[in-house]
Amino acid sequence: MKLYESDHTKFMRELFEKNPQLPEEQKKARAIWWDKKLDPDERKRFKESGVPQKAYVYFGK
Repeated sequence: MKLYESDHTKFMRELFEKNPQLPEEQKKARAIWWDKKLDPDERKRFKESGVPQKAYVYFGK
């Protein structure tokens, strides 16, 4: 008996079979945006520069 496989799972499996370099490219792309060391001074400055927001901004005036 064959187990169910969604269309998305089939697509991803075939995509990776056709492009075996994709996992490595994904890791490089992730490193650009996410895998970074945070500078404590910059993070503190960012946190302090925030503007307080009202509790419910959609009905403010």
